Amino acid sequence: MRIRLRPRAVRLRRALAAGAVLVLLVPAYGCRVDVTAPGAPTPWPPASARHWQWQWQVTGRLDTDVDADVFLLDPVRTTTAETSVLRARDRRLVCQVYVGSVVPDDPDASRFPAGVLGAAGRRPQSRWLDVRRWDALEPALADRFRLCRGKGFGAVALADADAYLHRSGFPVSFDDQLLFNRRLARLARSLSLSPGLMNDVPQVAALAPDFDFAVNEECVRLGQCAKLLPFVDAGKPVFHVEYTGSTADFCVTTVGYGFASARKQRTLDAWRETCPLL
Repeated sequence: MRIRLRPRAVRLRRALAAGAVLVLLVPAYGCRVDVTAPGAPTPWPPASARHWQWQWQVTGRLDTDVDADVFLLDPVRTTTAETSVLRARDRRLVCQVYVGSVVPDDPDASRFPAGVLGAAGRRPQSRWLDVRRWDALEPALADRFRLCRGKGFGAVALADADAYLHRSGFPVSFDDQLLFNRRLARLARSLSLSPGLMNDVPQVAALAPDFDFAVNEECVRLGQCAKLLPFVDAGKPVFHVEYTGSTADFCVTTVGYGFASARKQRTLDAWRETCPLL
């Protein structure tokens, strides 16, 4: 025979159960490190801008034990279990998102219409996207950002955000790219993600106010480091990497500028050599 509880008894039982859950959870949360919550944009305190150590890994098995404050990772390869481990150690997680190109193996490749696919891009088999077609690109790019947020990232670094510098197959102008990149920064913020500009050095002066940090490859080799100073002057971090040369040589320049610098292999596996902090 089933015994039916009166509504008051049911409410009391639910209240007691909820109270028991809170009793169990509050001490646990009280003992955890105060890290940025999933879906909250990563903060970059200006006072710390010159003191970050960072790691950029998008190939090989992720080494979560690397002594770094900031990790730049691939959103598809990285698992929520890995981001949970890093977040529990108070690491800041940046998601590398390709916003200006697509490859056939991308899980969302079919979402980009044929009309927005241009010439061969930087990556093998990749195609540049027509960044003038915001209406066609925004839905898929927004979901790329949402994937980052869902996996526990608090920031996004925009890769291939410089189609105007390449033979993309489209007449993309300097101003077209500026508009596209600013739209992406606003989109990231609307999804509670901190936006970062990757490379695109000629537009740094114009875009530094729109972005929270910069990621740069080889500014020493290319003689472009001084052009990144608008980020430094604004108290925003610059995460820099060189693939050739000795840290004993290029660190003098980049640490002097206030960058977080490291030497990496072009494969961007776990190996790195860091520059000393100021």
